[in-house]
Order: sequence, then C-alpha cells, then structure tokens
Amino acid sequence: MNKKKRHISTYLLPVIFCITGFCVSQNTNFENVLDAYNSSNKQDILIELKKIDTTKINKYDKATWLYYFADYNSIIDNHHLAYVYILKSKKLFKELKQYSDVKDCNVLLLGILNHQNNLEIDKKAIISELKSYALKKKDTLALAKVYQQIAIQYLDNNDGNETLKYFNLITNLYKLRKDTLEIAKCNMNIGTVYNTVFNNQDSALYYTKKAVPYLKKYKDYQNLAYNYNNQAQQYKLLKNCIEAEKYFLKADSIPLKGNISKSKVIFYENMSSLYLECKEYKKAALHFDKLIKLKDSINDTKQNIAISKIKEQYDNEKVRANSLEIESKRKQNFNLLIGAFAFILFGGTTAFLIQKNTKRKQKLAEQEKEIEKQKVETLLKDQELISIDAMIEGQEKERQRIANDLHDDLGGLMATVKLHFNVLKDKKTPELFDKTNTLLDEAYQKVRSIAHAKNSGVIAKQGLLKAIQNMADKVSVSNKIIINVIDHDLEDRLENSLELTIFRVIQELVTNIIKHAEATEAIIHLTNHEDSLNIMIEDNGKGFNPSQVTTKNKGMGISSIDKRVEHLNGTMTIESEINKGTTIIIDIPI
Repeated sequence: MNKKKRHISTYLLPVIFCITGFCVSQNTNFENVLDAYNSSNKQDILIELKKIDTTKINKYDKATWLYYFADYNSIIDNHHLAYVYILKSKKLFKELKQYSDVKDCNVLLLGILNHQNNLEIDKKAIISELKSYALKKKDTLALAKVYQQIAIQYLDNNDGNETLKYFNLITNLYKLRKDTLEIAKCNMNIGTVYNTVFNNQDSALYYTKKAVPYLKKYKDYQNLAYNYNNQAQQYKLLKNCIEAEKYFLKADSIPLKGNISKSKVIFYENMSSLYLECKEYKKAALHFDKLIKLKDSINDTKQNIAISKIKEQYDNEKVRANSLEIESKRKQNFNLLIGAFAFILFGGTTAFLIQKNTKRKQKLAEQEKEIEKQKVETLLKDQELISIDAMIEGQEKERQRIANDLHDDLGGLMATVKLHFNVLKDKKTPELFDKTNTLLDEAYQKVRSIAHAKNSGVIAKQGLLKAIQNMADKVSVSNKIIINVIDHDLEDRLENSLELTIFRVIQELVTNIIKHAEATEAIIHLTNHEDSLNIMIEDNGKGFNPSQVTTKNKGMGISSIDKRVEHLNGTMTIESEINKGTTIIIDIPI
C-alpha cells in the first residue's frame, strides 16, 4: 500500500473501543475498569485490571479480563500484545459458546490489525465469521463493521464506486438506528474516498466538514482530530498552505485518548511534508524532529520506510537551501562571517555542555537502576529462604507426627497383640485366635495409613502456587514491573523436592527478566496436564537472539536452569525476538 493509502486505512478505522456485550460479567464486577476507560489517565485502566485476581475468577470472567487487557494494549499502541491477548479471549469465549462476546472480540481484532502495516495476515476468515453472526442474529452494528471492512478492501484496490456503495450501505444502517455520530464518521470516510480515489477535493471537503458539528456535539475529539487532519490534507492538495497549516495545528492541539504515538507520527509526517512543499524549512525541520522522537516507540516497518522518504525529501531540500545560503554568504562582508563563526562557536560550546550534562544524568540513572536491581535480587533471595524454611518446618512436623503415631497408637496396639499371643499359646481357643487376627489386621491398616500420609505431599504451609504468587506480589510492589500468575487445574500439591526445584527455576527466570529484559509486564502460566506440568513465562521486554544465548552461555543463568529442568526429565524452549519480548516454555513430567 502506498503512503497515501496508509493514511486512509488509519482514518477509516480510528480507535475502536469495543466495550460492548459484556460490561458486567457473570461474577466479577468490571464497573471500575469501565470507569477507568473514561478517565484521562490510561494507567488507571491497568491499575483496575491489576486489582482483579485472575487466579480466583471463573472462565468467563477470565475471558472478559483478557479482552479488556487486549483493548488496553491496543490503546497504548502495543498492538503485538493486544493481538496475543484478544486471541486468548476469543478462544475462551468460543469454548463457552458465548458467540455475542466472540463477535466483540472479532471487531476489536479487526481494529488491531487495521492499525498495523505490512502484516501478512488474511482478515477474510475474521470478516466471514463476523458476517455470519451479523446475518444470523440480525445485528446491524456487526453488519456495519463487515461492510466497513469490505469498503476498505475496495479502497485498497482504488475502486471508488464500490467503496462508496458500501459506505452508503453503512450510512443507511445507522440511519435506521438514528445514530448521527456514526453517520458523521461515514461522511468522513466518503470524503476520504473523494480525496484519494477521485481527486475531487471540493467534494472531499464538503463531506469531511459535514461531520464536524456532530463530532463536536458528541465530544468525539479523537475523530475530530482525524477530521481536521483530513481537511488539512485536502487543502494541501488545493495548494492552500494557510488553510492546510491551520487545520494541521487544530488536529495536533486536540488531546488524544488512545493510539497517541501512531496518530502523532501521521500528523507530524503530514505537517513536515506540507512545510517542505510550502518552502518553510525551519518548520519542516521542527516537525521532522518530532517525528524522529516518536519513531522508536512504534515497531512498524512501513512507517519507517515512509519516514525515510520524508527524511530524504527533507535532506534534498536542505541541500538546495544550503547551496543558496553558501552563494549568499559569498556576497556578504567580513563582519557577517565573523558573526557566523562566533555563533557556531557558541553553539558548539553549548552542545558540548548539554552532552556532558546528559551523560552525567544517564550515569546517575544507570546507578539508580542497578540499585533497584540489587533490591529486587535481595527480595527474591529472601523469598527463597522463606519458602525453604517453610518446607523444612513442614518436613520436621511430618516426621514428628509419624513418630507420635508409631509410639502412641501403633505401639500400644502391638503390645496388646503380644499379650494375646501369650494367652493364645496357653489356651488355644478359636475366639481368642479370631480376636488376635483382627488386631493384626488393624495394625496393618494403621501402618498403611501412616505410609499414605507420609507420601501425601503435605510438607509445607503454602505450596508451589502460593509461593510463586507471593514472589510475584512482592516483586510487583516496586512498581517497576507487574507480574501476573495464571494457573490452570493446579489445585493438588506436588512432591516436596519437585515443588522446591520448580520454584527455584521460576525464580531464576523472573530474576533474568528483572536484570536483562527491561520489561514492564510479565505473566507466569502454570498448567497441570495430569501427567505433566507446563510452565510458560512471557514478558514484553526488549528480547534477544536465542541463538546467541545457549546453555553454555552463563550470562543469564541459562546453564543452571537447563540443568535443573534436565534433572527433572523436562524440556525447555526459548522464543524471543528483538523488541518483541520473550517467551520461555518448560514441560516437566509429574
């Protein structure tokens, strides 16, 4: 898709808040989460989601939680994480046959995919599933989303007539519902079609401006910003630099609630292009610098290519400007040259001092980060000692209980049996023989009961799941990283030494995340498959190249972890990619 169309797909589907279908779930109250969506601080959403203990909620509520977590990541432009969690949510809803909620997942899923470029993911299956549901349930809102996707496909093929046909169908659906806000959005999209396909800027401006009163009335400032950006683009094509700049500045001045980085990148890219075309090079340079500062926060190859094109265009214009400036300087007198030299010297000195101050701040920040890591490592070690002490205490109590049972219960019973044998030796009566045999059976059953209790695995107060949850809670207290623990069918305790070894493995992996990953979130999954235990730990950190970190490389403690897993006859798989986080999967037979 060329650069012009990239803007189109962005504005056809801006931010989609699909908070419909399950505002309040079956058992868990999500009202505080919904209130957080209406706040101006996106961190409130994460805080409210964190308050819900996902280890104690039912399957439906867990699917709902995953949906909101996906939507939150979509809002903050973490679309790779949003994609992962919405698929998990959709899978659970399908298992529960909650097809209305599956529909909401599909709508959000399409919104996530439409915000990404160069994705080789076929959306036809998702659109087909959504269309089947919409026709079966006569759901006009879902059908409108389907028509919107079809319109985008025709637009990608430059088929303006078919695109307008489907946008008119969408408009009619919203007219039946008397939804003037959605009709206004359709007018925006129709204006985009006239702009990009038919190159009819007058019609484009007519439909785009037609939407403004309704966007203001319903306080839809997100789409109002996109509307102003579209108007600016249309004025730019009409060579009206003044009006184009006016509407670009309006778009940039509106506070956005979601997808801020990607929206601002498009605004600054368009504005720098406008200023270059209007030969206002200083303003072009200013917005180009803003563009550069945002590009590292978005992992989007196509956007990087677009930025490179603008940079190339900007550099070419800058070379021409420099040539003119050099020619002009040749005609200037000696005093101006002295002044220019003095300015360069002053600028160089200032830059040197700024660089020196920046390095000093970076060094202080690194020292503070190292101190924080040491605190977390100390916390993990303390947690391990507490867990080991608890297990040792449990073992000692178990030994003491067995000893008491042997002495008080079984000892007395065997003394009675011995007395009966002495009497049986003298009298040899059948009744006494039966009584003695019954006592022997009772003694045998008590021995079996003690042996069964010995192997029951109750050796400590907490157990593996509770110990891991405590560790995650203590680490999360630092506010540097949030760790969630999700278990599946892990109600029964495991053998003592196995629990201790697994705890140490997970603790070492969490330490690696804290020390190396620079992650803000991590999730520990524990799944009991009857004959095996599956452990999956995933984070959103900077990732690494797994081929460069082998079991022989002790830099991240992989060697000790691998040996412990191998000792348990288990397997370990590492999946990681630069800037896309890390997932470690461990399977241990139980």
